Amino acid sequence: MNGLAMDPPARRSRAGGGLLARVAWLAGAVAWALAAAVGALLAVLLGVMVVTAALFASVCLALAGAVIKARRALRRSADPTLIEARHVGGHSWVGYGWDGHG
Repeated sequence: MNGLAMDPPARRSRAGGGLLARVAWLAGAVAWALAAAVGALLAVLLGVMVVTAALFASVCLALAGAVIKARRALRRSADPTLIEARHVGGHSWVGYGWDGHG
């Protein structure tokens, strides 16, 4: 054997259980815990944003429904004796609704 593939036993034991390895393992555990905490925080924030967007969307839909209902109420309360006229060009107008009043 060429000696490059085999490390002496003293070198192997020092590399696997030294103080630096323990510090690196501790730093990795702390980094993992921080990453998990940040991930959990981001998940909560995303959930809050989705709920807020849904709330705003429902408010917009409710307002749109109220506007449509108000417009329909205004159309119903119009005077039934009024006729509608549309300008078709020049001095010409076309009236609608006059033939329905006997």
